[in-house]
Amino acid sequence: MKRSNRLVLLIGVFLAIVAFVGIVIVLSQGDRSGGPAASAAAPINTVVAAQDIPLGARLTAGMLTTKPFTPGQRRPGAFQEPSQILGQTVRRPIFKDAQLSTADFTEDPSTLVVPEGKRAISVQVNQVNGVGTLIKTGDYVDLVLGLTGSDKFPVVTINPDDESITVVAGINATSVKLLIEGMQVIGTVRPPTTATRTTNAAPSGSAANAPTTTLSDDGQELVILAVTAQQAELIKYAQLDGDISLLLRNSRDFVDENGEPVVSLPAGTTGVILKTLVDGGYGVLRPELVEAIIPAQ
Repeated sequence: MKRSNRLVLLIGVFLAIVAFVGIVIVLSQGDRSGGPAASAAAPINTVVAAQDIPLGARLTAGMLTTKPFTPGQRRPGAFQEPSQILGQTVRRPIFKDAQLSTADFTEDPSTLVVPEGKRAISVQVNQVNGVGTLIKTGDYVDLVLGLTGSDKFPVVTINPDDESITVVAGINATSVKLLIEGMQVIGTVRPPTTATRTTNAAPSGSAANAPTTTLSDDGQELVILAVTAQQAELIKYAQLDGDISLLLRNSRDFVDENGEPVVSLPAGTTGVILKTLVDGGYGVLRPELVEAIIPAQ
């Protein structure tokens, strides 16, 4: 073989070796720098519950910790740092070691769970008697009942001659009382924003007078409460024969700093009638009669 041919062959072999070494170096640098192959399997810091977190708890640092999860193991919308969600209220119960995600702070009626020993009852409210329809799952509410009208507390006289009964007109029969305290909201249902929807409508073939509930888009909301059997009776009576309002409570009245449920002391209100406003120190004045002298005709 000629010397020039051997030289060309040696140069080709040398260039091939250099190219191979260069490829190895590039690939090794790509793995160390966290390229696509490396990052796909790299674990990511993920926020998980350090304890069971009840519905409606406001998150504190002690309730949260972090664990590494690969991207395939992480829930959609998971968080990397506890500081991202501190102070937020959870809208569903969360169990220890469960990952927290954006879904835990979003209302979803399909996840409604009735606590053991309780019943679920719905109360229809609007912007006036439902705190502007700002009540959300996990919140705590009180119920105020108002009764008014002469048929509620009639004052009557009995005619001694024939024992006939006559209702005395002009008597103020309005009475207001904080009836139930500390009920937890376990779900809410809002109507469509652009249409009117009827729920619980009579199915095909059923009686035409089946009860229906209509929610319109003018600021109405169904608030679903977890109550005892006695509270359910009180609420139903209030719905049938009174006017009700829901009062929004601070959730910290019902859980301690660790998120454990505590009993909130009752307010111990007295209720209000007209006499309470006049004689109870509220400064409401009793109307006075004014004698008017009519000139002689």
